[in-house]
Amino acid sequence: MHEDGNYPEIREAVRKLCERFPGEYWRALDREMAYPAEFVDALTQDGYLAVLIPEEYGGSGLPLSAAAAILEEVQRAGCNGGACHAQMYTMGTVLRHGSEEQKRKYLPEIAAGRLRLQAFGVTEPTSGTDTSSLKTVARRDGDHYVVNGQKIWTSRAEHSDLMLLLARTTPLDQVAKRTDGLSVLLVDMREARGRGLTIRPIRTMMNHATTEVFFDDLWVPAENLIGEEGRGFRYILSGMNAERILIAAECVGDAKWFIEKAVGYARERVVFGRPIGQNQGIQFPIAKAYANMRAAELMVREALRLYEAGQNPGAEANMAKMLAADASFEAANAAIQTHGGFGFAEEYDVERKFRETRLYQVAPISTNLILAYLAEHVLGLPRSY
Repeated sequence: MHEDGNYPEIREAVRKLCERFPGEYWRALDREMAYPAEFVDALTQDGYLAVLIPEEYGGSGLPLSAAAAILEEVQRAGCNGGACHAQMYTMGTVLRHGSEEQKRKYLPEIAAGRLRLQAFGVTEPTSGTDTSSLKTVARRDGDHYVVNGQKIWTSRAEHSDLMLLLARTTPLDQVAKRTDGLSVLLVDMREARGRGLTIRPIRTMMNHATTEVFFDDLWVPAENLIGEEGRGFRYILSGMNAERILIAAECVGDAKWFIEKAVGYARERVVFGRPIGQNQGIQFPIAKAYANMRAAELMVREALRLYEAGQNPGAEANMAKMLAADASFEAANAAIQTHGGFGFAEEYDVERKFRETRLYQVAPISTNLILAYLAEHVLGLPRSY
């Protein structure tokens, strides 16, 4: 990893970019539940969303630790990388498993910002984390697939040109394993909208631009199949470690933002003739949140080290995501408690960031599923589900 994954020049440049998008910008978007198009465009134009795309396809060709540094700094600056982070890791499925023709067709356009690959169609209302039981079907008909079904929590679908879609191409009763018979299709949503694709926004407690997506006899060219038919579950899994590591880096950035905010307020706020930061009841929760953030940060670095060495960091990526999500939420609670009533006031941004970071206890995988993974695959306990 480059300088232990620090990338000081990139971090400084990201901080400067984020200064153009202060709390007022995000609060205004929050009130309207609007997408931060200007922020995403700025990241795109400066090449940050293309850091993982190889240079031969128009990207920077940097390792995962560079992407982690970018997203950590975005969150630490009080911005929200959740509006666009999927473009960093979703394109990895095309890069690893797509044909050379597909890579040359799509990756340079994504790198240049002319195409957006933000939407990831996997989760369904009835399947949740049990991906192998999904019901969306893609039936081969000549040189097309006909897709029928429904996805949920497909974030950024309204703001994406392409969707990476996981659908069943072989019925469950015709496969040896439940995870067989699933395939990945690259859906051009510019052509699909109104022709079998319907998008319905879901309002949530944070401004996350998430949706339900419905497929009604949507025709997708067979040439948009990524890799081999029936092996899609493996392709999706291969990107999960990168996703979890990057989101863990975001949570570390969130934790740093909360801790810096709490420390600043605790130094300035005077009650009973003394700064509240002089009181151990205020100090200790912030100090403990700091210690847990540092521990999570080190686990993120270890996961990155293993990932970039070509090893399988499944356990480390999962632990990094869980520990960082816990650390950011602990820091969020400490920040609200430190600010007292002002922690609930919109103008301090604490309540907004509190709502945003709470998501990562649940998504992209819940803490319980991570614990189940560690119990089974690391500790050798019987499978619990």
